[in-house]
Amino acid sequence: MPDKKEEAPSFLKRAGTDKLREVFLKYASLQKDGEHYMTNEDFVRKFLGLFTEAAFNDESVRLLAGIADTSKDGLISFSEFQAFEGLLCTPDALYRTAFQLFDRQGNGMVSYADFADVVQKTELHSKIPFSLDGPFIKRYFGGKKQRLINYAEFTQLLHDFHEEYAMEAFRSKDPAGTGFISPLDFQDIIVKVKRHLLTPNVKDNLVAVTEGHKVSFPYFIAFTSLLNNMELIKQIYLQATQGNRHEPVTKDQLLYAAQTMSQITPLEIDILFQLTGAVYQTGRIAYSDLNNIAPEHYTKHITHRLAEIKAVESPADRSAFIQVLESTYRFTLGSFAGAVGATVVYPIDLVKTRMQNQRTGSFIGEIAYRNSWDCFKKVVRHEGFLGLYRGLLPQLMGVAPEKAIKLTVNDLVRDKLVDKNGDLPTWAEVLAGGCAGASQVVFTNPLEIVKIRLQVAGEIATGSKISALSVVRELGLFGLYKGARACLLRDVPFSAIYFPTYAHTKALMADQDGYNHPLTLLAAGAVAGVPAASLVTPADVIKTRLQVVARSGQTTYTGVWDATKKIMAEEGPRAFWKGTVARVFRSSPQFGVTLVTYELLQRLFYVDFGGSQPKGSEMPKPKVPLDNVISGTKITADHIGGYRAALPLLAGIESKFGLYLPRFGRGTASSSSASASASASSSTPSTATGS
Repeated sequence: MPDKKEEAPSFLKRAGTDKLREVFLKYASLQKDGEHYMTNEDFVRKFLGLFTEAAFNDESVRLLAGIADTSKDGLISFSEFQAFEGLLCTPDALYRTAFQLFDRQGNGMVSYADFADVVQKTELHSKIPFSLDGPFIKRYFGGKKQRLINYAEFTQLLHDFHEEYAMEAFRSKDPAGTGFISPLDFQDIIVKVKRHLLTPNVKDNLVAVTEGHKVSFPYFIAFTSLLNNMELIKQIYLQATQGNRHEPVTKDQLLYAAQTMSQITPLEIDILFQLTGAVYQTGRIAYSDLNNIAPEHYTKHITHRLAEIKAVESPADRSAFIQVLESTYRFTLGSFAGAVGATVVYPIDLVKTRMQNQRTGSFIGEIAYRNSWDCFKKVVRHEGFLGLYRGLLPQLMGVAPEKAIKLTVNDLVRDKLVDKNGDLPTWAEVLAGGCAGASQVVFTNPLEIVKIRLQVAGEIATGSKISALSVVRELGLFGLYKGARACLLRDVPFSAIYFPTYAHTKALMADQDGYNHPLTLLAAGAVAGVPAASLVTPADVIKTRLQVVARSGQTTYTGVWDATKKIMAEEGPRAFWKGTVARVFRSSPQFGVTLVTYELLQRLFYVDFGGSQPKGSEMPKPKVPLDNVISGTKITADHIGGYRAALPLLAGIESKFGLYLPRFGRGTASSSSASASASASSSTPSTATGS
């Protein structure tokens, strides 16, 4: 029995068969022998949403549909539709998709005729024809061009093809063989052959970087190699700065770090500084400079959004009204995030409060709880599971605006203090956090005093039931702010410690592109909560003692300083650290959940107000011009499972390999055109390139 082919690991969650069939039937317009089929236009134009113009290019549509149409009969069955969805989930989906584009016969191999057929239909070949009878082609397909290329060999062919294309273009501009081309010829070649690697900043400075001098062949090769190796350059930069993305580096520092990378030459480093110097004139390079001249990786387009709104066209259009809307937007998301975080950790908060209110030096008798775990067990035993959520409702009513105002003010102050490069000094981070902590007290103090009195109410065996409303009536407006000084003493340093620590921890956990996975956001929020929560515990103990109603025989306090002296005299310094563990275990996960919820909501419900987005959370904006049909198309609700990656991967075939297909000009899509067009290597493509 033959061995079963091992299934490739999936990097995207596969769609269910029933749901996938439902989507397929929605777009399949042809029925044959009781089976439904998608036509080329059904798949490419209707389902994927590509080439939707009336004057679309038939041949381009046929080529793209052929990626899924493995039987090459011009129809896509459900089994082919599902198989392609599975292929899109594989880790090497980009190369496999490109391979199926060139596998014109559907036999798992690429012939010379297949390769020539597709190449001749690209926009690049129409502008700079590639010699399909030259030594490069013969090295891969043999002298008689009869050798077939399998998938593994094809990946190397595709990698080498554009490097060879660039060299052939140079030779065409240097017919005399001098080894030099003019700056305008250099610009023309790079724009046409390396279009997929050009950001606007690079494209606009191609002539400027040559300083008007003729371009030598070594310089040309180094320049194209630099464009190909920008991700490696980023790694060298991070090595030079020990992971710091905000530290500018000199040419010497980058040269020293590049010694360990044989792929990067000193000439490429020279060109890098010439290029960034032409754009920024600083003499140093920061990570943001590299991001601005590096092409965007195709996989970043897969980020899913439930809503995407552009409130302004540019930051210059930010009016006072737009800034108010932005703060309202942040406040709303912060409210929801705060409620989620508070609910998750409320039982821990209740245990913390009861432990802090327990007084070892009083006349009330023996202590009620030996430790936090003992307190947890006794609450469940005597008050039931719901006893752990005693006082949750007023907590949610207060925590929503409390967390919202804290997050909104922190973001607002940070926005105001950033420098022209978008960087924020440490002192500004601390100041923003402190302002956020101070602003929240207006909500925090009334919330805390009501919550604490409800939480400790379960310790008193009385017949009367204490409610939030009765506590508010008893205290009155000014009573709700009892202990406000202690609250400020706790919340200002907490936020001043927490937000800078969170920002730096998040940056350390980001990937090489500065992007944070939700789990790293959660971890960063939790880690930052440890020092912030533990170091301000003494202030939290004082605040709790001031806000709780002292029972008969217990010490009463008149203010912060009075409470500090009496606690020290009666219970010793260790009393100030009561409930530290419970506080850390409550605050750390609460802020972790709150911050990850807040930032994920900003990703899902994205609104561009022209201001800043959380670092590591925003989907990077495309840095390559969106002048092709694929990059400008949006993912729809019907693009489920692997098809969520279909458009990004097809855009990747363009942006990584430069295989741009003509967008306009109706072509002739005949089944025999593939072999016919490939038979003559020097023939011109049969499709117009009206884009």
